[in-house]
Amino acid sequence: MTALVSASRRRAGNERVELARYTVSAGARIIHGQRLLGVVRLVDGPVAGRGRRYIIERELTVMAELEAIVADYLQQAATWDAIPAAGPCYLLAELTERGQ
Repeated sequence: MTALVSASRRRAGNERVELARYTVSAGARIIHGQRLLGVVRLVDGPVAGRGRRYIIERELTVMAELEAIVADYLQQAATWDAIPAAGPCYLLAELTERGQ
C-alpha cells in the first residue's frame, strides 16, 4: 500500500505547468515546465495540442535559471518571429532580410 501512495504523490508532482504563451507566424505556442525526478524540463508546444513539440532545456534545478531561459526564449521568438527551439533563428531572420 505504501508504494501506491508514493506513486500517486510522485505523479501529482509531475504535472505540466504553463509558464508562458507566445505567438509567431507559425502559430500560437505554449511553454510548459514539468518536474521529473527532481529536475525541471522546459517544453515548447502548440497551443492547439497537435503539432511539433520541442525540448527547450532539461535538468534545471534553480528557479532563476528557469526564469532567465523563458525570458530569453520569448525575446528570441519576438525578435525572429520563429520558434527558437526549431533551429538557428538568427539564420532565418537573415534569410528573411535578404528576401530569400
